[in-house]
Amino acid sequence: MLEELREANSYITSKIKETDSVILEMEKFAQEQNVPIVTKEVAEYLKFMVKMNKSKNILEIGTAIGYSGTIMAKAVEEYGGHLTTIEIDEERFNQAKENFAKAKVDNVTLILGDGLEEIKKLQGEFDFIFIDAAKGKYKEFFEDSYKLLSKDGIIFIDNIMFRGYLYKEYPKRFKTIVRKLNEFIDYLYENYPGFTLLPFGDGIGLLQGKK
Repeated sequence: MLEELREANSYITSKIKETDSVILEMEKFAQEQNVPIVTKEVAEYLKFMVKMNKSKNILEIGTAIGYSGTIMAKAVEEYGGHLTTIEIDEERFNQAKENFAKAKVDNVTLILGDGLEEIKKLQGEFDFIFIDAAKGKYKEFFEDSYKLLSKDGIIFIDNIMFRGYLYKEYPKRFKTIVRKLNEFIDYLYENYPGFTLLPFGDGIGLLQGKK
């Protein structure tokens, strides 16, 4: 979480009263097992965006345990929306499969595999694309998935500012990731005039497709 916004984000999350038992169970599991999931305020914004967009066909790159996927699938099920989500880790894939079943969401297609390979196999268009996977591959994920973005569709990129390491001191082991993310943000600003960078959670990048 970006340090200077921690207090504001804590205030916001204190106002969010989650009642869904499966969501709460996943939050507890993620905290105890140190599994990265979207922060609560990002989850709320994600829910708002897919509902506002009336998304019918969502693509998620990076399922993890199914937390954000469950939130999106539940948000769009009332008007027939569908989620396709890709996870490379088999253990996480199985956990997500179990959590989707617990949440009783059946509008989900869960794919086990490398996003860089699986995206290329997908057919049709998506009106909402959520990217939250390996940070060093964000540009590749974006370029491949952007080809599948429908007219006026939205791409939502989470953790794009990577714990604030893009503008403050960072551990040497993250040098390559930080460089790649900085280059990716420059690339988006230079080539996609509608790109917007928002400093909450761990940083969100938003882009709307061509009108």
